[in-house]
Amino acid sequence: MSWMGPSTADEVTVPDIVGLIVTDARKVAWEAGVVIAAADPDGPPVRALTWPGVWVVTAQTPAPGSRMRRRGSLVIEFRKVPGGEAGDREPRPPSP
Repeated sequence: MSWMGPSTADEVTVPDIVGLIVTDARKVAWEAGVVIAAADPDGPPVRALTWPGVWVVTAQTPAPGSRMRRRGSLVIEFRKVPGGEAGDREPRPPSP
């Protein structure tokens, strides 16, 4: 269950963050007026999902387009992208 935000706060529209990398999802959520939180309170904290690897949002509660109070918690589920290691880069071709 998500925390809907302070009772005195104005309402905002929940953005659609499913499919975004967690780092980008945090930014989109913050700009919309909500914060993201992990569905599993015993799992890794959301801010830790930037290294190592690339993590993508697979589900969210409440649903996109819902209304909730500003700074309420948008609960997410996420998974690590296979082979998506942060810092990995394609090798550059040799210089001529």
